[in-house]
Amino acid sequence: MAQTDEEKIRQEMDEVMHGGSGKAQGQAGPAAFQQNDASKIHNVIGVISGKGGVGKSLVCGMLAVELARQGKRVGILDADVTGPSIPKMLGLGGVRAMAQNNLILPAITEGGIEVMSANLVLEHETDPVIWRGPVISGVIKQFWEECAWGELDVLLVDMPPGTGDVPLTVFQSLPVEGVVVVSSPQDLVQMVVGKAFNMAKLMNVPVLGLVENMAYFTCPNCGEKIWPYGPSRLEETAKAYDIDALDELPIDPKLAAACDAGTLERELPQDALPKAAAAVKAVCGLSDAKRAAGLE
Repeated sequence: MAQTDEEKIRQEMDEVMHGGSGKAQGQAGPAAFQQNDASKIHNVIGVISGKGGVGKSLVCGMLAVELARQGKRVGILDADVTGPSIPKMLGLGGVRAMAQNNLILPAITEGGIEVMSANLVLEHETDPVIWRGPVISGVIKQFWEECAWGELDVLLVDMPPGTGDVPLTVFQSLPVEGVVVVSSPQDLVQMVVGKAFNMAKLMNVPVLGLVENMAYFTCPNCGEKIWPYGPSRLEETAKAYDIDALDELPIDPKLAAACDAGTLERELPQDALPKAAAAVKAVCGLSDAKRAAGLE
């Protein structure tokens, strides 16, 4: 991105952040959301994509399962308020969040992952969420400030696709320490990856790396890999944006069936996202070291 383009975008975003008030860039934006006394979240990692349909929520769910299997205390804040799919894939379909001491209690999966999602507070899972951006942003605030998360090593935030109100709210108001970008191999998606990457860059949020979903499928008869969208572009795209190429995921009917049945925790193969999980654990390790040294 040319420097003049980047400066223009920064100026436009600054105007949005301050409601067109004409405040100088660098002044305080919206206040950060505050943790309550019933929550102690050590690390916040976003899972983002420039567009929908690339399997971002699947990657978020898989990453949570991987980290939980490795002994991390994990939660998912489902910020994809109008299209929440995390509860169903993790076996929480039909479950409703409870309340205690004026705080919402996140639902807990059989593997111990804590989840807060719009589908856990709607009367019916199929009820549409027809809310404008400020209302949805208010929901994200409520999920952070009014939920009793307990102590978590990492909270994954499943962002809605794109670069609109909710990602902006999350980047501004939550202590996001890094993001994992999800893409698929098509040319169009590669262009849109740039939007997600550049938004994170403009908000000074590190990009931990890129996961490419739906890269290939394996022939059930001969075991040959078939690339339905052409060759993988994981390495090429990661190199173009100077970020790490993490994992390459196949099209797997068994995994799709597990998500539909709510059995992802049981059915996910071991080490399905090894590089992405390692990248998140590295962030957690750095944070732990800073706390031990009294720097946080």
